[in-house]
Amino acid sequence: MRLLGRTPYTSCIVLYYHSIAPEQRDAFAQQMDIVLRLTKPIDGEHVPTLAAGEHYSVITFDDGFEDVVENAVPELVSRKIHAIVFVTVDGLGKTAYWWPADAPERSRRIATAEQIQQMPREWIRCGAHTMTHPRLSSVDEAQAKHEICESRRQLESLLEYRIGSFSFPFGDFDENVVRWCREGGYERVFTTQHTKAFDDPQAFMIGRVKVEPTDWRMEFRLKLLGGYVWLPWAIALKRRLLGRFNVAGARHLGSQQSTNQTV
Repeated sequence: MRLLGRTPYTSCIVLYYHSIAPEQRDAFAQQMDIVLRLTKPIDGEHVPTLAAGEHYSVITFDDGFEDVVENAVPELVSRKIHAIVFVTVDGLGKTAYWWPADAPERSRRIATAEQIQQMPREWIRCGAHTMTHPRLSSVDEAQAKHEICESRRQLESLLEYRIGSFSFPFGDFDENVVRWCREGGYERVFTTQHTKAFDDPQAFMIGRVKVEPTDWRMEFRLKLLGGYVWLPWAIALKRRLLGRFNVAGARHLGSQQSTNQTV
């Protein structure tokens, strides 16, 4: 667009992570360097008017893992990048019991209340992620409202500041859930739908893009710059390549074992 003498489109992409294991800290730090190089990171709780032709980004985390506090927060603060950590309140100080049994996150701890309190508020704010991480569209109205409202109430009591943001566990919601979040006093809710964010600074529902510290560099750039059309292709290619590497590795191992048995 610039080469053609035109103003590039304005965009803002909200990224969301879950756990950042110690061995992933360097990779996460490198991704934050790319965020600074290619976009202007902004505070997802206080969104400015987006300037024409600029790329913006917002960093978020779901669940509130302890390793996010230990590994991601220091890298963010050192780079002066804002972030929102969406906390599953009943999970504080426990392992993430809502993850599948075979997922590594299942055995990882959620931060304690003290760790959440000690995060630097100038850069890291908390949002609510329910009490127990249910699929909100699958539970009855009373339970859903309790999950939505009680998580906010307890976080506000713990942190002594207003909790205005909420993210849906499993990305699951329907019209009723969105309405109950409005009625619960939230200023905006975050989904897992791949869309640009904050075209309207007053928008209530904000889409996000899932990222991992293990994403390939080009894969991460595509996500960061809103390359939705290319994402399915890039992810499919990555899976095919990894599958071939795994098959080749298995064949090589089998050949070695056969040779050893012959010897």
